[in-house]
Amino acid sequence: MNYIWLALMIISLVVGAINGQLEAVTKAAIEYAGVAVDISLGLIGIMAFWLGIMKIAEEGGIIRLLSRAIRPIAKFLFPDIPPDHPAIGTMLMNIIANWLGLGNAATPLGLKAMKELQKLNKSKDTATNAMVVFLALNTASITFIPMTVIAVRARLGSANPFEIISTAVFASTCATIAAVTAAKLIQRLPNIRKSDPNRLADKKEKGGGDV
Repeated sequence: MNYIWLALMIISLVVGAINGQLEAVTKAAIEYAGVAVDISLGLIGIMAFWLGIMKIAEEGGIIRLLSRAIRPIAKFLFPDIPPDHPAIGTMLMNIIANWLGLGNAATPLGLKAMKELQKLNKSKDTATNAMVVFLALNTASITFIPMTVIAVRARLGSANPFEIISTAVFASTCATIAAVTAAKLIQRLPNIRKSDPNRLADKKEKGGGDV
C-alpha cells in the first residue's frame, strides 16, 4: 500500500508539472487534507451511536438471538469448527457488524475470531479452510445498512444519503456469493485438499503416510 500511495503522489506531481498545474496540485492536496479531517471527525458521532447500539444489543441478548438464527448457516460455512467454540460467536458478531456497515467495529471482532480459529489450527503457519472462508466472507460481506458511507454522504451534503442502500445490498450480496462460492470450490481441488493443514495433522496423528 505504501508503494501504491507513493506512486499516486509521484504521478500526480509529474502530471501537474507537465500541465503547468503544479501549484493547483499542491493547493488541492492541502485543501483535501483538511476535508479528510472534517469527514473523519464527522464520523465520530455516527460510529459512537452504532457502536453503542451494538453494545446494548449484545448486553440485551439480541446479538445472541441473531447468532442462534444464523448458526445453521455458520455450520454449513464452517463445518470443521465445533458449534460451541468461541470462534463461532465472535465470527457471527463480526458478520452482524458488517451487515450494519460498521467496518471499524467489525475489524477487532474479525481479528479476535482469527485468533480463536488459530487455536484450532494444527499447522500454525498455514491457513485452514475455515480461515479462508471467514476472510472471504469478512472481506465481501453483505451490507444491509452502509452506515459509514451514509455518514460520509450526509457530511458532504448529499440530498439523499440513504439512496445507496439498495445498490449496496445488491452489490455486497453478489460479492459475498462470489467470494464464498470461490473459496468453497477452490478448497475442493485435489491439491488444496492435500495441503489442508488440519487434514495433514490428523493423518500424522493416526500414523498415516502420504495424503
